[in-house]
Amino acid sequence: MDKPLLHLVFGGEVADPQGTDFVDTDGLDIIGIFPNYASALAAWRGASQAHVDEASTKYVIVHMHRMLDPDDKDHDH
Repeated sequence: MDKPLLHLVFGGEVADPQGTDFVDTDGLDIIGIFPNYASALAAWRGASQAHVDEASTKYVIVHMHRMLDPDDKDHDH
């Protein structure tokens, strides 16, 4: 069985929509931690689409597995 490749999805208001400088880190919307990129992407899409009219709100996917095991170069997502 393959080990899960953990991904974190969260978002909030950003100072610049092209960046990731979150204005209120205490108020971040934590969507969740997901066992693979596909499920994280689905969650990211749902959250992003729910806030599509809010130009200053941005959601991101963090590849937690890369932070937990930075020497493992076998996984792209």
